[in-house]
Amino acid sequence: MSKELIQNLRKAPGCCIPHTFFGLPEYSNWREEQMSSKEAVCIGNWSFVIKAVIKGPGALELLKRFSVNSLEKFEIGQGKHLINCNEDGKVISQGMVLRLGKEEFYMNGLPCFWIGYQISLGKHKNVTFKIEDKGDTSFYQVAGPNSIYLLEEVAKESLRDIKFLRFRNIKIGGTDVRAINGLTMAGEIGFELQFPTAYYHDVYDTIIEVGQKYGIRELGYRSHNINHLEACVPTTSLHYLPAVFGDDMAGFRRYMSTYAIAGNWMKQFKINGSFEGNGVSDYYRSPVEMGWIKNIRFDHEFVGRNALEAEVANPTRTVVTLEFNAEDVIDVYASYFTQGEPYEFMDIPQQYQQHTRTDAVSKDGKVIGVSTGPGYSFYFRKMLSLAYLDINYTKLGTNVEILWGDPGTRQKAIRATVASAPYKKDKRKTDLTALPEKLVLSNSSYAVSG
Repeated sequence: MSKELIQNLRKAPGCCIPHTFFGLPEYSNWREEQMSSKEAVCIGNWSFVIKAVIKGPGALELLKRFSVNSLEKFEIGQGKHLINCNEDGKVISQGMVLRLGKEEFYMNGLPCFWIGYQISLGKHKNVTFKIEDKGDTSFYQVAGPNSIYLLEEVAKESLRDIKFLRFRNIKIGGTDVRAINGLTMAGEIGFELQFPTAYYHDVYDTIIEVGQKYGIRELGYRSHNINHLEACVPTTSLHYLPAVFGDDMAGFRRYMSTYAIAGNWMKQFKINGSFEGNGVSDYYRSPVEMGWIKNIRFDHEFVGRNALEAEVANPTRTVVTLEFNAEDVIDVYASYFTQGEPYEFMDIPQQYQQHTRTDAVSKDGKVIGVSTGPGYSFYFRKMLSLAYLDINYTKLGTNVEILWGDPGTRQKAIRATVASAPYKKDKRKTDLTALPEKLVLSNSSYAVSG
């Protein structure tokens, strides 16, 4: 049955993300959009993400029970990256949770469904749960070196007091906006802005208008996930398969099918790539493998604790970035200009179809891990991928090979080099109070002054 499930996932249609998820394929062009988050400021749309409110006596204890994170020091006005695992310590879901009050939390992502499912089983009667109607709230991330100056201008106040992953309300265009410091996928300074969609034009249009002088660019789908790749933000279905396909998860899958967006999403999960697992669990990942070992705390009982205690004590794999050999990548493209079977196409700047790519990575003929979907960074001028490799082969500069192409197709061994993850320096925790107070703008460049 496990092999059959793998074959079914290979044959699945996959999900071509609608443009409304991340915006248009491109607004200006993907090169400018990629560069904006590093050199100026970008704005990206995460409004499609599922949101839910959970509150009531026992809400905090429920979150603790199903999360690897410590929630002992979880302040009102703080956000945390919540990670939910199965008993084997494999990631089911992950996303952000904000503490709005003593027993009130605001969640986004797949954890909404996982926590909602637990409540649906009837064991947490004092906890209420509601998934927001689609379109109620807009989520936008404004990131890049100029983001703080742009946002302070439109908010007409300093935001330097908001610490990393803390939030408070600000006013933009007369609208109350929740501003969360550091919640960006770009690995740059910036804020996520959450506000009622009814006031979309008051907020979004104001940011775009004022942002012109700061070099703002809107992120389209073709540039969106390159930020995830450079910043090492493993993303559901792109960089790992959620651990929801076993027989023990049948009830959860039925629960998800009651929500249209989740039901359609589940039907369209797809795997491809050269790696051939023996069972679907070979495509699951633990938070240790994904670089989230610092998020795991054994100060509470949670599902998956025993498995993760053993893995943290003796980790076998971790995440790295792989730099693809340029000549080998060019050879893949060259095969489309000659006769005969071409290699599998390597989308640029990233794969358009939302699927879990898993290619075998080898060293001296031995499989040492797997590589996920590659993406082209215009900033670094390299084809990169996130990969999960055996610890003994993660030294920076190690040369490995990626087997490119599905089984049964023409395949190519692509040379690659192990690099750090995140690949780009993480600037999200920058001390905003240490930045210059003003940004001096000119026609040709940006400069800061004290």
